[in-house]
Amino acid sequence: MQIPKFITPEIRSDLRRMMALVAPYWGRFALAAFLLIVSTLIGLALPWAIRILVDTVIVAGNQPQLDLIALGLLALFIAQSLLSVGNTYLMAQVGQRVIADFRAQVHAQLTGLPLRFFAERRTGEIVSRVSNDVTLVQEVVTETPINFLRQIINLVGGLVLMLVMNWQLTLIIFAIIPPIILVGVLFGRRLQSLATAAQDRIADTTVTLEEMLSGIRVVKSFAREAFEKGRFQQNVEAAYQTTMQRVRVRSVFIPLISFLGFGALTFLLWYGGRLVIAGTLTPGELVAFLFYMMMVAGPLGEFAGLYARVREALGAGRRLFEILDAESEPLETPDAVVPSALRGGVRFENVSFGYQPDQPILKGISLEVQPGEMIAIVGPSGVGKTTLVNLLPRFFDATTGVIEIDSVDVRRYNLRALREQMGLVPQETFLFGGTVRENIAYGKMDASSADLEAAARAANAHDFIQAFPEGYETLVGEKGVRLSMGQRQRVAIARMLLKDPRILILDEATSSLDSESERLVQEALERLTRGRTSFVIAHRLPTIQRADRIVVLQNGQIVEQGSHAALLAKGGVYEHLWSLQFADFEVVEVENTS
Repeated sequence: MQIPKFITPEIRSDLRRMMALVAPYWGRFALAAFLLIVSTLIGLALPWAIRILVDTVIVAGNQPQLDLIALGLLALFIAQSLLSVGNTYLMAQVGQRVIADFRAQVHAQLTGLPLRFFAERRTGEIVSRVSNDVTLVQEVVTETPINFLRQIINLVGGLVLMLVMNWQLTLIIFAIIPPIILVGVLFGRRLQSLATAAQDRIADTTVTLEEMLSGIRVVKSFAREAFEKGRFQQNVEAAYQTTMQRVRVRSVFIPLISFLGFGALTFLLWYGGRLVIAGTLTPGELVAFLFYMMMVAGPLGEFAGLYARVREALGAGRRLFEILDAESEPLETPDAVVPSALRGGVRFENVSFGYQPDQPILKGISLEVQPGEMIAIVGPSGVGKTTLVNLLPRFFDATTGVIEIDSVDVRRYNLRALREQMGLVPQETFLFGGTVRENIAYGKMDASSADLEAAARAANAHDFIQAFPEGYETLVGEKGVRLSMGQRQRVAIARMLLKDPRILILDEATSSLDSESERLVQEALERLTRGRTSFVIAHRLPTIQRADRIVVLQNGQIVEQGSHAALLAKGGVYEHLWSLQFADFEVVEVENTS
């Protein structure tokens, strides 16, 4: 059998992948299909029974036969209803299970994707795919096959029974099939493109909403509520216009299909009535034929609608498969080195990196760090300080050169084991929306309460936590919004102390804290970095002075390194940066202590 040209290999591949989602539930799916088949066959028997009722009972006036047929029809209706209940429940169960599994599958894939994937996409777009597109795919893999099966049984069974009754009237049905198929194909293509565009516009709306909610403080501080309202309204209007284009197409599509069906029904009534008058067709056969005509016309219109919905879901499925087909990070590889405990020696050898191949950010970086050494990285904004430390846990891989930890290329390590022995405290502290205890325990899931509280004490967090009415069970709010910045940083430091990493990456952020909060955070940071190999993107003079060595980046290269005093005496780039950023620091300190 030749496959229609509009069903391309790409479409067949996408459909196979979508249908594979139902594979774990084939048993329940098959049972639902069986119940549907029996229910549909009962439905096909009803017009035949009505034919007997009209010709044998009403025309002949047979009262006992009328009672018997009525009871038989009632029994068929009851059986069909019970079968429909079972079919509906099973299909709903399978459908919801498919949604849950598919969302979990996409989420698991997202957690395994490299940072580069997220850097190239907006969060709201990804959220829209996981929420909206999954539902569209679920409809195609569960409801559509069952609907298709029901309609194909009605179509084939109805046509066979119609041919048995009167082949001439049946030819009328065959005459309208090609136009309906042609209309379905033409409109289906257009509906798919509009459905994809509509989902994209909805994703844009989600992105705008997510950005506004995440940055609500910035919005209010700049008094940009009106601007955000306008921006969101603009996206909503774009989504509305695209959706209305699809509605306009569907509003033409469905009535056109209905017109073709009811036009044929009108002609059938006219022609069938003439046959009854001529005596070549009984009244019961004409009534039954009308019922079968409706059964056949329904599938013809439904097939076109099913095809349109499949085309719409293909666009959604393709966006989800883009996520599933993205290359994941190699967290576990058979031949990878699994370190039991890192010493913490680090060596960069002629390392270069760029987010774009033709735009290098780091150029020929060579640096050797001893276990337990604290390195402060300084330099102008955008010079690549954060990029450099992001290469250590392999958030990104160096374009050229080698990075070694304990004399082993980082690419040879088991990635999960490597990251378990590294700690990252970013500049913008992130807390999950649970309790304080849950956020600290994120550093070590199986930690005891005593260990957790010891980490909080070491981070100067225990006292303010205990001051809350719920203590460690206090909800911190989304991204820790219910805590002050200093409190959030101390909770994050406690989390890292609990993890106890051998290599620490710290993007210091204390410039916006008051003096007391800064003192407490600095004490916690000193405990955190003690005895660990530490890379600190330094913003504050106390941290820079405490470092064993200062590395100065400029134009993507290391231009100076040494102690604070030595670099100041040298009078180079570091001295210039220090004079710009910290020239008044010692004066302020003197004024504060006088």
